Formats: sequence, structure tokens, C-alpha cells
Amino acid sequence: MDIDGPLGRMTAAATDAGVAGLWFHDQKHRPESVDAPVDPTHPHLVRLADELHAYWRGEPGGFSVPLDLQGTPFQRAVWQALLEIAAGRTMSYGALAERIGQRSAVRAVGAAVGRNPVSIVVPCHRVVGADGSLTGYDGGLHRKQDLLRREGSAPSHGGDLFEQAAP
Repeated sequence: MDIDGPLGRMTAAATDAGVAGLWFHDQKHRPESVDAPVDPTHPHLVRLADELHAYWRGEPGGFSVPLDLQGTPFQRAVWQALLEIAAGRTMSYGALAERIGQRSAVRAVGAAVGRNPVSIVVPCHRVVGADGSLTGYDGGLHRKQDLLRREGSAPSHGGDLFEQAAP
């Protein structure tokens, strides 16, 4: 299913368990394959589209659509930790690695963040460099900056919105 938004067209896919993919058409690393249909009438995709449109309008509430995150156990742990970063907050890759109990796996965490299959909903855009600077985003840094601005995060530094480490 294609979903249009202010940052461009996205493709979404879902299984009976939940949304398994959401990516920008021109995203750097698009999934080679997602084991999920792209049926525009699928109830999870209809709900996703509604929640995305509410997000673009700035409505509170976030995302509650079920997810079916397909990846390795390590990737799924990283993606689950991403879901715990609140809107308006950012976290460094190191703090994210610490949060999942893998302090020395910062590069592997970065790779898993980069392979997030469900953009925006699983907020990989909230992960920043150790100094709070913007770093890679497969959808493009201009989109990452826009998403953080929409959520009330400072786009070039963490400041009070930056989580140094997980409790």
C-alpha cells in the first residue's frame, strides 16, 4: 500500500500480526523483501494510514497499530528499545546499546537501527550521535530533521531532550 505524506510517498506492508514494513520510496536501504502483503484494504494498513495522517497533522496520541517486526533477535531487541524513546526525546547509539544490555555493541546497534523495517512508527529518527548531532537516516537527513522538529526535538543537539543513558 502506498501512503502519501509531507515527506514523500511511503510503501507499507502488513501481516495478520501487524505492520511489517513502512519505508520511503527513495529510501537508501529499502527492504529486499518483506514477508507481508501490500494489500491496501488490510485493516492494519488502514489503521497505519489513519495514524500517520494524524501524526502529520500534529495530533497527540502516537502510534498504536500492531507491529510484526521481522528480523534477528538482536535487531528486534534494538527496534523494541527504539519504541521506548518518547516523542520529543533523542538518544545516542551508545545509550541505546546500553539500554539493551549490549554496551560494547554500538556499531551493531547502529546497523540494526539502519535496518529498521518500519520507519517513523519505530522511531529510528530519534537516535543521534554521541554529541547529539544528527547522523545517518536511510530516508535522508532532511527527513530526520523534519521528524525531530515535528516532535519538538532540537535538530542539531540533544540539550535537555537528549538521553545519555538508560536508567
